[in-house]
Amino acid sequence: MSVSVRRVESRKDLLEFAEFPIRLYKDVPYYVPSLILDELATLDPAKNPASEFCSQALFLAEDEDGRTVGRVAAIINTIANRDWDHAEVRYGWFDFIDDRAVSAALIAAVEQFGREAGMTEINGPLGFTDFDPEGMLVEGFQEMSSFALKYNFPYYKEHIEALGFEKKIDWLEYKVYIPKQIPEKILRVASIVEEKFGLRVKKITRKMVRKEKIGHRIFELINRTYQGLYNFTVLTPRMIDKYVKDYLAILDLKFVSMVVDSEDNIVGIGISMQSISRASRKAGGRLFPFGWFHLMKSMFLHYEESCELLLIGIDPQWQDKGVNALIFKDLITTFNKCGFKYAETNGELETNLKVRSLWNLFEADQTKRRRIYGKTL
Repeated sequence: MSVSVRRVESRKDLLEFAEFPIRLYKDVPYYVPSLILDELATLDPAKNPASEFCSQALFLAEDEDGRTVGRVAAIINTIANRDWDHAEVRYGWFDFIDDRAVSAALIAAVEQFGREAGMTEINGPLGFTDFDPEGMLVEGFQEMSSFALKYNFPYYKEHIEALGFEKKIDWLEYKVYIPKQIPEKILRVASIVEEKFGLRVKKITRKMVRKEKIGHRIFELINRTYQGLYNFTVLTPRMIDKYVKDYLAILDLKFVSMVVDSEDNIVGIGISMQSISRASRKAGGRLFPFGWFHLMKSMFLHYEESCELLLIGIDPQWQDKGVNALIFKDLITTFNKCGFKYAETNGELETNLKVRSLWNLFEADQTKRRRIYGKTL
């Protein structure tokens, strides 16, 4: 195929960039679209505070008739490059038809963007921060995607490897079946932690989010917890402001389990949400005219059969002391009240054995694998 690549320059181009995968995957039952409004806000430097530390270029690939056949984002994250001592250009939002000329042209555009900025390696799929979708699906193509993580065709792997990219690291995802009764080991450990350390679960209210800066304290805990994990970007105050607004403002707070000590210091957090995957498919990435109804129904009127475990974070000083047991005790109780049958985890680094070992307490299946691919420029 004859293919040309051009940079996104206008609002119309940006909308085309956001809408392309919805058309690409329209007949795929496992694909869950992002909300277009969220995509536009993330990809617009004027609206995303990540532009304080990231430079970017968005590219569209077109065929000889001017039809969009692929897209990709090129991102340089100066915080991650500084903290991890590398010169990396990231590729993300990487979607394309099954044509080697298209994928090659898109990656070439990212490589050129990186070389011009003095970068020496290219890695991805990655976003601006770790709260953006990351990793290429390489296993689990017959599983519906979660809302937080995205589906891609099996041929993506073949394309990127044909371009000389190699595995950097994998994330694993699990389906964890929710027990009807809290396992005895969790109850026993939770009781010990409560008595020995004086810790307790404290439920969050909207007033606490507004008045007590709870959201900011939670994300500061996340910074401390995750800063040693692969390529993690420590969140800036403005990014924390954004995520508090984007997430804690809309999450059903009964799915947030916060563990505090006797002085109300946050020592652990478990954040989950009801699944909205099927509702998101019905909405087709759009809130209007009727997308909002499908989403609101799934979130507040009739839950789907599963939920999503977005993250668990334990302050480094409190790790390996049983704090997770308090979180699980609270979440299992809540999940059973809501009638959930299973929970899907977010991507977990294959090297993060502490988190992966948590699922040994439950009946669980590893269902998906996502991979970061990279190479030198």
